[in-house]
Amino acid sequence: MIVTLTPNPSLDRTIELAGPIERGEVQRAVAAHSEPGGKGVNICRALEASGISSLAILPGDADDPVLLALTSQSIPHLGLPIGAPLRSNVAITEPDGTTTKLNEPGPVLSLAQQDALVELVLEQSVGASWLVLAGSVPPGVPDDFYARIIGELRTRLGSHAPKVAVDSSGGPLAAAALAHPDLLKPNGEELAELSGLFDGDTLEANPDLVVDAARVLIAGGVGAVLATLGAKGAVLVTAAESWLATTPPMLAVSTVGAGDSALAGYLLQSNLGASAPDCLRQAAAHGAAAASLPGSTVPALHQTNPSAVTVTDLAPVLASEPVLATHPKEDDQ
Repeated sequence: MIVTLTPNPSLDRTIELAGPIERGEVQRAVAAHSEPGGKGVNICRALEASGISSLAILPGDADDPVLLALTSQSIPHLGLPIGAPLRSNVAITEPDGTTTKLNEPGPVLSLAQQDALVELVLEQSVGASWLVLAGSVPPGVPDDFYARIIGELRTRLGSHAPKVAVDSSGGPLAAAALAHPDLLKPNGEELAELSGLFDGDTLEANPDLVVDAARVLIAGGVGAVLATLGAKGAVLVTAAESWLATTPPMLAVSTVGAGDSALAGYLLQSNLGASAPDCLRQAAAHGAAAASLPGSTVPALHQTNPSAVTVTDLAPVLASEPVLATHPKEDDQ
């Protein structure tokens, strides 16, 4: 069982255009799609489509459109009633795959609701293999929310606590990294901010520099880093090894949720006891498959092509090699 927490879920609407966005003009869409969304929700959708048992935890009333959509799709979930509607997000995709996202802030969660959400996560994590803390946090929730959950989870469950993966950004991601999660999944820009090294474009262009940046986080206590680099592939870095996964060139239809699907692919193989390189291979295959699908559609395992993914060993960590150390940058998100 893989449990996910999405504290700021959404109803994701994707609008496809026939040409580039023309600011200030009226344009007609060629297609539109709506899906229950938020990183953890998307991960559960991808896992369930591939036959992996999961549970999505999120705030939201039973009659909210997001939870109704999860019910209609038979996605196992638990919602914490909050008496307020969840947000809606809009993604606009152009024919070349360029995606513009407009995200609402989400409802404010009171301190009591935050406490109840943490307790729900702790209760449902018993017996789970992974807990995924995913996405932004809504208004009123402090940046250390994920770090708090990691600490309380390990205090309560000890050696029986599930592994923890974090996929967020800004302050919540930086704070969670200091709580020693088993896996972080940043993109290039987020990795640059966390490590204090380089910038997102530089990292996407050079996987060896991705390894350098990831080692900063691992030296600080993070178990492993899965860095997704868009069309450039993905890099997995552990304490001792690192690998690059690349896929054949393709024309992206929509990049919405591609990173979420990549993490789902990694977790899917991890849950089956696969090696680290094979987990990375499936992550890249899932991410590529998601980018080839419209809107925020997530791929099932049979829609992915891991045999087309090339996994390359990068430079190993040497015992005598110095490890860079720095503090994660703060973010005002």
